[in-house]
Order: sequence, then C-alpha cells, then structure tokens
Amino acid sequence: MKNVFCIGELLIDFVAEKQGSELSKAQNFTKKAGGAPANVASAIAKLGGKSFFIGCVGKDPFGTFLINTLTEGQVDVSLAQRSDTFTTLAFVSIAEDGERDFVFSRGADKELTHDIRLKNLFRNQIVHFGAATSFLGGSLEEAYSLYFQEAISHNSFICFDPNFRADLWKGTEEVFIQKCLPFVEKSDMCKFSLEEAQLLSKKEDLKEACTFLHQLGTKIITVTLGGEGTYLSTPSIQKIIPSIKVKPVDTTGAGDAFIGCLLKQISNTTNLDALLDDSGLLEKMVQDANKAGAITTLNYGAIESLPTQEQINQV
Repeated sequence: MKNVFCIGELLIDFVAEKQGSELSKAQNFTKKAGGAPANVASAIAKLGGKSFFIGCVGKDPFGTFLINTLTEGQVDVSLAQRSDTFTTLAFVSIAEDGERDFVFSRGADKELTHDIRLKNLFRNQIVHFGAATSFLGGSLEEAYSLYFQEAISHNSFICFDPNFRADLWKGTEEVFIQKCLPFVEKSDMCKFSLEEAQLLSKKEDLKEACTFLHQLGTKIITVTLGGEGTYLSTPSIQKIIPSIKVKPVDTTGAGDAFIGCLLKQISNTTNLDALLDDSGLLEKMVQDANKAGAITTLNYGAIESLPTQEQINQV
C-alpha cells in the first residue's frame, strides 16, 4: 500500500444551526473540523489507508482541536506545523438542498513552510494537492509549488483538486485559472466539479472541457456531478458513472470523500499505469468513490460523516 500525502489547509468550519440559505441570517454555529485536503486525508485513513496531512494550524485551542481530530481519525500529523498566527476559520450556512454559503477568515494555513526532508518521502508514493487556499499567497503558496516540483521529480502519482471557492476569487478568476493550469499539466489525475472544469477550460460542453484539460497533460479526469454521478474521462473512457440515490442534508466534504476513497483504492494498486489500460477497474473504483461521496451527505460536518468501508460495501 502506498502512502498518500495530502497538502493544503486544515481549518474550523463554524456550521450554522437551524440551517438557512443565507449566512447573514444565521444566529448560532457548531464547531466542525474542515479543510478539503484534511478531509481527503481523513477519508483515506477511515477506509484503512495510510494518509499524511501536511499543513499549518495555530498554536491555539482551535488548532489543537483540529490536530486531535485528525489524530483520532488515524491520520499521520507528524508533518503538520503550528504557527503563532490564529487558526483559519470558515463560517458555513447550509440550504435545504444541502448546498453551502460560506466565508473565510484566513489565518495559520498560509504559514506553512517548505520542509526539504519531505521530498524523499514522496518517492513513488501518492501526493494530493487540494488548492482551496494554496494559491492565495503566504509561505503556503511557495511551499505548495516546491512540493509539487518534488513530487514530479520523485515519480509520485500526483492528484490535483482546484477546490475553487468563488468568494475567495471574485474579480480575479483569471489569476486562479493561470495558477491551476501548470498543476493540471503535470498531474496524473485531476478531480473537478462541473464549475471548475468549465472555468479552467473555458468550455461549457463537458466533453470538450475534458478534451482541453487532457491536452494540457493530465491523464485521468473525474468531474463530480452531484446526484447524477461522476464523469470519468481518460484516453479510452468518456462516460458518466452513476451514483446512488440519497437525500442530502449537507454536501460539505462530499467531493473530498469521493477523491479520498478513489485515492485509497489507487494506493492499493501496484501498477498505476495499469489504471489507464483497465477501464473496468477504474470504473469500479469510481463507483465506490461515488458511494463514499453520497454517504457523506447524509449527516452534518465532513469528517464525522465520512463512511467506513463496511458502509460503502452495504450500498
């Protein structure tokens, strides 16, 4: 089994109680652990994989809560860092259909510094880059880029998820696109939402979008489509893999559960190149990953809602 290193943010989600569509109307909030790369690491660990989280939180009670949450979930946090800067916070309100309205109060996640010792750990392993806050400056962005180059040079299987957050890039979407494209070019696999695939490719048609993104360099593309399933695109496959039918209460972390489950399965694959040759195997992996994402939407909060392998097998 290969190790999976997840790089990016770990933060507090303050989720509004008495859910409503507008965050401005929320009165009370519940503290939850969040951050897309941390969610992915947690999903992998809960399914029995070996995941490492690489990111930074504050030396404050919230940071301690986050580190303890990952540790309790069997994620290796030995590579995580602590900063004097306060832990990053997000405030989230959830509509009746499970969709989110949220704003960030950015803090310690941007303080991650590059650790040169990590490059040898990446050799022939899997490295997942979740980009929600990683292109917003601070030492995190520099470290993120250096880790990406090291993953390339050490023959890592590289997975990239842009984690586009519209409120973070209002008026500067083109900057976000230009920062993402080099990662799409060099990654073995990319996970997009439909919005992200259209944004980065500047094409409305999904097949045309994937063709453009493949031409940049990435070999495996998954585009999550909510309840419809996932569009899987490789040089030999272009099809929607259906999901199971559920009634979501909170979509937070569904995409992270999906890619975490997919990476856990890939970590058990001895010959990663064979994924492109065995369409049936990859489709089966995506089917299970769809189940993981769907199950996660049945409860509030990302990490505590992540499924076990037994839950996935039962549906």
